[in-house]
Amino acid sequence: MSTCTLLTRCVSKRSWYHAASTARNPAKALLLSSNNNNIINPALRFLSTSPIVQEEKNKHRNIGISAHIDSGKTTLTERILYYTGKIGAIHDVRGKDGVGAKMDSMDLEREKGITIQSAATFCQWKGSHINIIDTPGHVDFTIEVERALRVLDGGVLVLCGVSGVQSQSLTVDRQMKRYNVPRVAFINKLDRQGANPWKVIGDLRNQLKLNAAAVQIPLGLENEHTGIIDLVESKVITFDGDRGELVQESTDIPSELKELVEEKRADLIESLADADDDIAELFLMEEEPTCEQLKEAIRRQTIACKFVPVFMGSAFKNKGVQPLMDGIMDYLPEPIEKLNYALDRSNNEEPVLLSGKASDPLLALAFKLEETPFGQLTYMRVYQGTLKKGNQIVNINDGGKKTKLARIVRMHSDEMEDISEAKAGAVAAMFGIDCKSMDTFSDGDMSLALSTMYVPEPVMSLAISPANAATMQNNFAKALGKFTKEDPTLRVRVDNETKETIISGMGELHLEVYVERMKREYNVDVISGAPNVSYKETINSKTPFEWLHKKQSGGSGQYAKVVGYIEPLSQEEQTELGEPNEYINRCSGTNIPPEYYISCAKGMKDAMSEGSLVGSEVEGIRVVLQDGASHAVDSSDMAFRICMANAIRETMKLATPSILEPVMNVEIDVPADFQGTVVAGINRRMGLINSSDMNEDGSGVKIMSQVPLANMFGYSTELRSMTQGKGEFSMEYFNHVPVARNTQEELMKKYREEKKQEDAA
Repeated sequence: MSTCTLLTRCVSKRSWYHAASTARNPAKALLLSSNNNNIINPALRFLSTSPIVQEEKNKHRNIGISAHIDSGKTTLTERILYYTGKIGAIHDVRGKDGVGAKMDSMDLEREKGITIQSAATFCQWKGSHINIIDTPGHVDFTIEVERALRVLDGGVLVLCGVSGVQSQSLTVDRQMKRYNVPRVAFINKLDRQGANPWKVIGDLRNQLKLNAAAVQIPLGLENEHTGIIDLVESKVITFDGDRGELVQESTDIPSELKELVEEKRADLIESLADADDDIAELFLMEEEPTCEQLKEAIRRQTIACKFVPVFMGSAFKNKGVQPLMDGIMDYLPEPIEKLNYALDRSNNEEPVLLSGKASDPLLALAFKLEETPFGQLTYMRVYQGTLKKGNQIVNINDGGKKTKLARIVRMHSDEMEDISEAKAGAVAAMFGIDCKSMDTFSDGDMSLALSTMYVPEPVMSLAISPANAATMQNNFAKALGKFTKEDPTLRVRVDNETKETIISGMGELHLEVYVERMKREYNVDVISGAPNVSYKETINSKTPFEWLHKKQSGGSGQYAKVVGYIEPLSQEEQTELGEPNEYINRCSGTNIPPEYYISCAKGMKDAMSEGSLVGSEVEGIRVVLQDGASHAVDSSDMAFRICMANAIRETMKLATPSILEPVMNVEIDVPADFQGTVVAGINRRMGLINSSDMNEDGSGVKIMSQVPLANMFGYSTELRSMTQGKGEFSMEYFNHVPVARNTQEELMKKYREEKKQEDAA
């Protein structure tokens, strides 16, 4: 079907003549007017990607869509792609229609109905090119938001019209402020029961401390939500058609809403006057700014991160998406307008402002790695210069390693479009590049490097192993290697004591997803469970020892005798020594020949590697060797080593031994309303509250505590549950302290049973 025919079918009968008369100029046919009512034709979905309408080729936007989980980010992205003609149909986010949202290409994402990995796409809107990255909303996958906001020029902060600012909204706000990302806000789900956009704007101002004001008001709420009223241009916009593709505009504002329109427009001007000198001057002179003056001021202060324009609608009900797209073009910056800096490594990492010009030397940042059937796919943001197929680029962070660009692609979720070059401001991907996330690339010898992103520390760990080590070990190791390269928040280590493979991440869901991905992508069935806590053993009293090791079985035997004592070593002494234990030789004479002193020291270390209570490492002990005896024939290095180890192990049982467990410093940030509940939860986990500090406005509280690591498993889920998803915590190792007496008995009983099973096997 031709574009011209499509135009004539989509418009109303009264506009048929306009469509036919402009059929030779489809770009002109996009906007059809009749008196005060305008109908933006649905053919815009298809014509927006046509070269015919690309008159303003210099317009370019790089945006990220971020929000709390289930606020409608992916639904909004799906509508944007539909209205720009990038996809031909709208699909359900949870995949109920058997297809699923375009940006959630992973099967796990469609099954769970959440975004797990950030996904990139591009589209055209009214002749302008837009790169979009749809990011996850779950706190467990916050690194995906972090990496996207690090390289983007603008953001869309999506908020639920009912719930308002939620925990991940706070996190996203911190991330946007960290990288000085200008943003617009979109209050979504205004069709839902209990929607209140004014409460949400109040949350933006009070909780996020943003200078935010509405540039639209809703035309009805809940079931009566049909459109929006633009406060800048003073017009009503409604959305008709099966998919909201018929956008109707009118200057006839309903009489019952005129007072609200005037009130909110005045509020918009007042908020702008607080940030913009030109509007402030007009405000003081009691003059009404024109539409052009308002738009220019909103754009200036949005780019300066001093103002946040708030848009409204319901993505699921296809309301308000097209005006939001216009707002993105009107108020968010072009790549050259966002100030980006590199660090001059030859000048003490002094910041250097980048030009953003395609003609200057190349400077690009690899911000995301993804494993595909074709090899590693590296996503890059070009800040300066041009990436060209066939050219060589240099990895500045890897000693100037050179790579030839064999293939450059532009991503549309999981689909690829080959391109020959990517100029400054572009987001592209390429194969054949071996690098790490956040490596800087240039096209020659350059001392500039781009700064990396903030990577939070993991808070949850899990012990994993392949179900069949013989057949799955290779794929198991390969999967872990690929995953840790893709995701900086996923850490892998092998516990030196338990020999378990421990993966650490941002939460239980984060780790569960990687366990499931191993099964689906690498055919590795994984056995998982909580990791064994790294306990230690020590003593609490000074105890002497005198031990004889004698073994005679014909021929040369073994003979050694050691005399001395063990005593506790304080934490201060350990710190001063830089070692957990101390060995002192106070022997005199030759009762123990000097050549065996080293063997005695080795025996002491053998005893420290495995304690007598639960077989854990021993710390906080001073061993003093005073005397001993030897045999001219039967004494040997091995005899004295065994003798010393056995002497210490047996003497420890008499020196009031105890088990030490790791204690973590836990920092918890929660709204003040939940302080009592959270403190009670820490007490139940045998934690010690050190401090509780209220923030300046009294809305939140920071609780500092110390909690045994063994009691912290599952706390991430518990905290979110008791704070309605608004609480966050982080923890780090503090020290080892003695466990309670009943806990020690339980651990010893468990250890004896395990040893008995091992001996039986």
